[in-house]
Amino acid sequence: MKVDLFDFDLPRALIAQRPAEPRETARLLRIGRDRLTDHRISDLPDLLRPDDLLVVNDTRVIPSRLFGHRGEARVEVTLHKAEGLDVWAAFARPARKLRLGDRFEAGADDARLTAEVVERRDAGEVVLRFDRGGGDLIAALEAIGRLPLPPYIDRPDGADDRDSSDYQTLFAREKGAVAAPTAGLHFTDGLLAALDARGIERLALTLHVGAGTFLPVKADDTVDHKMHAEWGRLAPDAAARLNAARDAGRRIVAIGTTAMRLLETAAGPDRRFQAFEGDTAIFLTPGGPRPIRGTDALMTNFHLPRSTLFMLVSAFAGLNRMRAAYSHAIDQGYRFFSYGDACLIDHCPDDIPS
Repeated sequence: MKVDLFDFDLPRALIAQRPAEPRETARLLRIGRDRLTDHRISDLPDLLRPDDLLVVNDTRVIPSRLFGHRGEARVEVTLHKAEGLDVWAAFARPARKLRLGDRFEAGADDARLTAEVVERRDAGEVVLRFDRGGGDLIAALEAIGRLPLPPYIDRPDGADDRDSSDYQTLFAREKGAVAAPTAGLHFTDGLLAALDARGIERLALTLHVGAGTFLPVKADDTVDHKMHAEWGRLAPDAAARLNAARDAGRRIVAIGTTAMRLLETAAGPDRRFQAFEGDTAIFLTPGGPRPIRGTDALMTNFHLPRSTLFMLVSAFAGLNRMRAAYSHAIDQGYRFFSYGDACLIDHCPDDIPS
């Protein structure tokens, strides 16, 4: 499909710079098959069914933005995907200052990290081999790295102390993401208690969200876009719970596109789930070769124009329906992107344009 079909005009004033406080006051647009209704996040327990199974992403954002140097040249790198215990793919700025074999250094004294450039890729991407790996590398990043924020959040000096808590979900356990699964940012202890009281169960999977999620689609047609891979895990017991829910006729509700991408990766043609651990580069578009198999409803924030995430929700609920929903959201002043409002969408992809 032509990427232009996924474009729309968004007033900059609607790009949220901070989350709603309290979180439950954020707005929630219910996108059904035949109508749109306006709600608040606090209404979520009543909008769901008591036998729904919520699927959340328990990834935790790490401070993967490093300000360092190569010799006398200052360089910024943002790690976006682990490719080994001590090897990470990263986006560098300016990328021209990091050549193959160069030594990148960040931090000072006992908190110093060094890495060798072992590969250069397109679009400013490099591969770095660090002087330590695994938990030792994560500990060093937590000492000298900065929390990466999406480029549309205006922080000239980078993430501040408030972002360090605002940009982590209640479910965050498994360290490795460089972007938050933002639908989960709406959940609070009070909201979880209300969901529990209604009998709505949940389970967790892990998808380490990469910075590639913010890259624009530069191709003219979706078939020419290459997705960045992300690492994920669906444990065997979680897959068994999902299959039991499917057998019982219960809905599977993904909290966020990250959870949905892993559900769709793990769901087979018979709509049954297999345990999964590894990389996924699944790319869902309206009328694409891969139908939706694992997700019955989706809660997600509002996404960037021409983005793979707007393509995903359009595959889930139909491009015409999502265009109409986004037009309504803009007219009504909904807040967009990571710190913005959310929508709750039924799976109903029956309006695919030719």
